[in-house]
Amino acid sequence: MSSPSLPSAKFVPLSEPVIAGNEWAYVKECLDTGWVSSVGAFVDRFEKATADYAGAAHAVAVVNGTAAIHVGLLVAGVEPGDEVIVSDLTFAAPANAIRYASAFPVFMDARPDTWQMDAAKLERFLTSECDRTASGCINRRSGRRVKAIVPVHILGLACEIDRIVALAGDYGLAVIEDATEAVGVRYQGKHLGTFGDVGTFSFNGNKVITTGGGGMVVTNDAALAARVRYLTTQAKDDPIEYVHHAIGYNYRLTNVLAAIGVAQLEQLGGFIARKRDIAARYDAAIAGAAGLTPMPRQSGVVTNHWLYTTLLRPGTSLESRKAVVKQMNALGIGVRPLWHTIHDLPPFADCQAFEIEHSVALYHRAMSLPSGAGLSDDDVSRTIAALGDVVSGLR
Repeated sequence: MSSPSLPSAKFVPLSEPVIAGNEWAYVKECLDTGWVSSVGAFVDRFEKATADYAGAAHAVAVVNGTAAIHVGLLVAGVEPGDEVIVSDLTFAAPANAIRYASAFPVFMDARPDTWQMDAAKLERFLTSECDRTASGCINRRSGRRVKAIVPVHILGLACEIDRIVALAGDYGLAVIEDATEAVGVRYQGKHLGTFGDVGTFSFNGNKVITTGGGGMVVTNDAALAARVRYLTTQAKDDPIEYVHHAIGYNYRLTNVLAAIGVAQLEQLGGFIARKRDIAARYDAAIAGAAGLTPMPRQSGVVTNHWLYTTLLRPGTSLESRKAVVKQMNALGIGVRPLWHTIHDLPPFADCQAFEIEHSVALYHRAMSLPSGAGLSDDDVSRTIAALGDVVSGLR
C-alpha cells in the first residue's frame, strides 16, 4: 500500500452531533430558572417524549447507556455469580455492566450476514450446554445460573429479537435489550428496545441524537420502571429524611442535558433522513468497487443508519485493515474499525465464549465510515474517493 498524501481540507469526522434546533433556548431556560440538576421539567419531558416515540409505557433517563444496561440487569434480577449471555461483537459497555453486577458474561458469536447475535448458536448453547432445573437455567460447564440475555443491536441493525425473546421465555431468562445504537430503529414495525423486559438507549455525542452524555431505560412493566427510578436516585426511601434500604446509584440525568435531548428528539426524523441519503451514496459507490462489501440490509428493519460500515474482501488480514484505517485518517477521513471482539480482551479472558467464529472475522475486515447527519455532500465525496484510492492499493 502506498504512503498517503497529507490532507488538504478539513478533517471529515466519523460522527459529530448536529446542534441546529432548540438546544440553546432550552438550556438557557434551565439556566435562567435555576433548574440544572437531576430534577426539572425537561427530564420529565424527555422521558415522556422518548417513551412516546419508542412506543414504551415507561422511560427513565440516566447518565449514560452503560448505566442504563447496569440498572437494567439489576431490576431484571441478575445477581452476583449469575451468567448473562451477551454479543461478542460490540463495544465493551454491556460486558462491563455485567461485571458491575458481579455476574459473568458468556459471549455469543455474530451472524456473518447481519453481524448481529447469532440466535441459532444461542439456541444451541441453551440446548446443548445448559439444564433447566428448579433453580433456573444452569450452565453445566460452570455450574452457574444463566439469568439473562443482552442482545446488542449494533450499527442501527437488528438482532433476531423475536426469536431471542422466545428462547428466553422457554428457559426463564430475562432480556435486557442493548439498543444504545438503535434509537429510531424499528423491527417488524416495533421500536427496538421494547421487545424485552427492559431496553436501553444511549445519547452519547456520537449517537443519532445526543445529550452530550446520557441514556434511557424503557420498559412496559410499571414495577420495573419504578425500581429503575428508585435505584438511579440513590435508593431514597423518604423525600425528606436520608433513609436508604438498598444500594443506590447516582445515575439520574440532569435537567440541562435532558433539555438538549428534548431538542434533539424534535429533529430525529431529519437526522435519519440525512443519514439515509449518505448511506445510499456509500451503497452505490461500494457496489461498484472491487474489494469492498456494502453494509447489510435486513428485511422488516427500518434502520437509523447510525454508522455505515463496510467489509474489506474476505481473507484480508488484520494488519491490512489497520493499514487502511491509518491511511484514511492520514488523508483526513475519520474512519474507525469495529470494536475488538470482547471475549479475547484481558478482563474477560476467563469468561466462556461459545463457538466464536464470525465475530473475529468481521472485526478483522470491518471499518466504519463518516456517517454524521451534519456531513456535507463534499465530505461524502471525499470519503468515497479516498476509500477507492486506498483500497485499490491493497495487495
